[in-house]
Amino acid sequence: MAAGLPALLLLLFAGLTAIDAVSTKADCLDAAREAALAASRGGVGSAAGTRVAPDGAVVTVEVNGDRVTATVRAPVRALTARLPRVTVTASAVAAVEPGGPDPPR
Repeated sequence: MAAGLPALLLLLFAGLTAIDAVSTKADCLDAAREAALAASRGGVGSAAGTRVAPDGAVVTVEVNGDRVTATVRAPVRALTARLPRVTVTASAVAAVEPGGPDPPR
């Protein structure tokens, strides 16, 4: 019993960290989608993505011809301080809208 309790706590921490990582991944995907859409319409995509992104996230927007790719990377802190951080990444691609202003590069 005494050896089982630490193992159970370790599994609990791992499960809660995994849930936090999935939630952060969903937030990164939302932010990447917002950034790609804003940039495809001629706006500043990184600013739009940063508004929606989780804390500590890095938003990058690339324009390649008629496509805009937004990538959001965010760290996920493990529930214990001794474990390394996990970084989740999400990307979204949008076509540049015709007739609008050119997206900022």
